[in-house]
Amino acid sequence: MAVLPAQFASLEPFAEWALPSEFDRYGKRIESSMEDMQAFYDAAMPALESGTEYLKGVALDGISEEDRNLVWLFCSLVTVSFPIEAWRQARVPDSGASSIDVVVEPGP
Repeated sequence: MAVLPAQFASLEPFAEWALPSEFDRYGKRIESSMEDMQAFYDAAMPALESGTEYLKGVALDGISEEDRNLVWLFCSLVTVSFPIEAWRQARVPDSGASSIDVVVEPGP
């Protein structure tokens, strides 16, 4: 069963990045190797523009599970973009919280 919309089937191997919360996405980033993040980034970044255009046509009321997963997958792409594009490493020394143990997700 597909987790993502059919036109984004090429991203199915990275479906585990479709995580619903910032806390979950940060945890996945911290637990992932640079190689895993790079593979995800390399696959998802080229699909970002077409994915954004596709999602502009999706109504949030009654959004399908596949479309919601695509949104979350692109949120994870943002989460890995700094380690890939700017830092070129998974963790930046002396930058504050570097483990999921100390992260607190803000409440409503």
